[in-house]
Order: sequence, then C-alpha cells, then structure tokens
Amino acid sequence: VQADGATIITIEGLSDGDKMHPIQKAMHEAMSFQCAFCAPGFLMSTVALLEENPNPTADEIREELSGNLCRCTGYTKAIESVLVAFKATNQESEE
Repeated sequence: VQADGATIITIEGLSDGDKMHPIQKAMHEAMSFQCAFCAPGFLMSTVALLEENPNPTADEIREELSGNLCRCTGYTKAIESVLVAFKATNQESEE
C-alpha cells in the first residue's frame, strides 16, 4: 500500500543485461562480502547515497550503511567499495 504508484528498483534492476552497475562491479572487485546475505541492502543503500550525495565522506558512508546488518565482516570492505564505486561512477560520467 505504501509503495502504490511508486517506482521500485531491486538489485536485479541495477544491471543492464550482463553489464553490472558500477556499484555492483566495485563491490564485486573489492570482494566486499563473504556470504553475500547483506549484499542487496548494501548495494541499494549505496545507490541511494550516491544519488543523493555523489561525493560522500567515509563518515557519511558509514552512516548510510549503518542500517544494514552483516555478520561476516567488519564493514571495512563495504565502505572501501563504496569509495571505489564513487570513483567509478565519476569516471563513467566524465566519459
């Protein structure tokens, strides 16, 4: 009911066919996840963050990702991958 009339994008909707979204690619390359149970939440939170704030600080990234629970890692790799994704999305927009 709350989403009636809204556009909803899931993790599957981020990629363009076989081409991964820059954030998916960055997190994959940074090997951010062990079991990947938390991956969708991290990815979608990162997409939202970079849409609202294309140049986040490490503290802003931590705050945005704080709502996601991960029992395998210490979040360090996930935060690093957001910084990698930020650089990748900026490079793509400059091309």
